[in-house]
Amino acid sequence: MLRRFPFVKGHGTENDFVLLPDHDGEAFPDLDPATVRRLTDRPSGLGADGVIRVVRSEALPEGRDQADRAEWFMDYRNADGSAAEMCGNGIRVLARYLWSAGLAPGPELPIGTRAGVRTVHEQADGSITVNMGGAVLVAIREPMTVTAGGRTWPINAVFAPNPHAVAFVDDLDDPGRLVDAPRVLASTVFPHGANVEFAVVRGPRHVAMRVWERGVGETRSCGTGVCAAAFALMERDGSRPGSSYIVDVPGGRLTVMSRDDSSLLLTGPAVLGVSGTAELPRV
Repeated sequence: MLRRFPFVKGHGTENDFVLLPDHDGEAFPDLDPATVRRLTDRPSGLGADGVIRVVRSEALPEGRDQADRAEWFMDYRNADGSAAEMCGNGIRVLARYLWSAGLAPGPELPIGTRAGVRTVHEQADGSITVNMGGAVLVAIREPMTVTAGGRTWPINAVFAPNPHAVAFVDDLDDPGRLVDAPRVLASTVFPHGANVEFAVVRGPRHVAMRVWERGVGETRSCGTGVCAAAFALMERDGSRPGSSYIVDVPGGRLTVMSRDDSSLLLTGPAVLGVSGTAELPRV
């Protein structure tokens, strides 16, 4: 017996996602890790860095307290099936889908997430800005390092809101191929692991980075990781609110702006690609 369901693929700076329309929460009441892994597997599935269930906030226990502020909820899963607090590229892609499908008015749209309600705004040039909320740089006395490619660097522990270990390196090739997960030494700060960003300063308010996402591997981009790297550099620079930083990733370019209320605005593209109907064996 096969289970048939519609899907849409999209990406933000080549960080790609499978969107599953499940407006009333009935098609995928329990989006299990095995199904997510099947969908995101590149050789045998649709292939993606993650899965976004497009569902109304009121249909999910974790979204009901946000339903009065946000009709839609981003139920986001990493490629290994684990749930994530937030996805900066994914939420822009979700907004693009909701607007394109006529399911939400524009150009401003609140969307519920596991990190709280986030507001998304379409710019005149077609790019999309999302208010990512605030970021926190954690300073503790224990040594905090990351090791990759036989080399070790100190890290900045940033929550944006996902946990990130940001290392400033001399060259983006220094960490090597990143076939295996970088080894992070900061167990009390990251008891459940962290995304790792290797960042190089290109110039004033300009940084380039690579990212290893927990539950996925190395990806072409990571929205919360971009915010974490930009925020770490803002803190190092002593930047004032209103400062805007360019962040280059393998999949393109994004900008991060700090606001007077300490929140960060992430701006970049969001593109919808193929759509169709998928089939999976019923479990």
